[in-house]
Amino acid sequence: MVSYPERMKSLYNLLKPCRLCPHACGIDRFKQSSGKCRSGLEVRISSNNLHLGEEPPISGFNGSGTIFFTNCSLSCVFCQNYPISQLGNGNPVTTDKLVSMMLELQDKGAHNINFVTPTHYAAHMAQAVVTAKKKGLSIPILYNSGGYDDVQTLRLLEGIVDIYMPDAKYSDDSNAMKYSGTENYSSVNRAALVEMHRQAGGLVLDKNGIAMKGLIIRHLVLPGGISGSKEVLRFIAEKISPATYLSLMAQYHPADAALKYPELSKRLSEKEYAEILDFADGLGFENGWRQEL
Repeated sequence: MVSYPERMKSLYNLLKPCRLCPHACGIDRFKQSSGKCRSGLEVRISSNNLHLGEEPPISGFNGSGTIFFTNCSLSCVFCQNYPISQLGNGNPVTTDKLVSMMLELQDKGAHNINFVTPTHYAAHMAQAVVTAKKKGLSIPILYNSGGYDDVQTLRLLEGIVDIYMPDAKYSDDSNAMKYSGTENYSSVNRAALVEMHRQAGGLVLDKNGIAMKGLIIRHLVLPGGISGSKEVLRFIAEKISPATYLSLMAQYHPADAALKYPELSKRLSEKEYAEILDFADGLGFENGWRQEL
């Protein structure tokens, strides 16, 4: 495995021209912020705090040390965090400040450092983590993404990230383009999930049920079958493992621009969600979490 300094150099090289994420929009992030993620070289953070609303092994007893990056490489019309992901609400921070945030969250008892939407800031994130570990950071690093991640970038994060928690949003690329502005989401996402599993393996919990390493996959079930949930679950069962920890979410509600799409202007029905839960059971999934409507 290449050294950390070599990997930091490789990650930052991916910013000029930018091909850090699968959009590979090619802007010079050292000079511009006009790419798909609307982010330049400066890191912007919307919040950092102890979060008790994540999956149980992530939030644990004390909370997950959540650091929420501003902007996103996806443009989901229904994003529930659209003021952050689409409108860019946040503040600039230096790498040193990002390091301080991690150490402060650890001091407050955080079970992990949970980077939310880190894809477009993967280079900055990695540099800050390596620096923080030299200063005493010892809790797991969690990469919490929309699942539209480039395998080349992920390979450079091996050994830096302990827990991967990506979304698997769609199995239909036309829906992914229409509702999230991504090309080839399904194939990109599937390759990313396989790579994340190769690196981190299945979820490992400590004696208190707190996640230490491994993979958790989130899937938001959308109304009208838009997310293609059955194909998403079939892929995970066949190509990764039915022992994978799944967070099957029913929390969809119309947000941001969703009301412009009649098919997204309604909530998920109990019948639709129950059908997906039954399908997951039939594939042998037993680990993970479900929600009540």
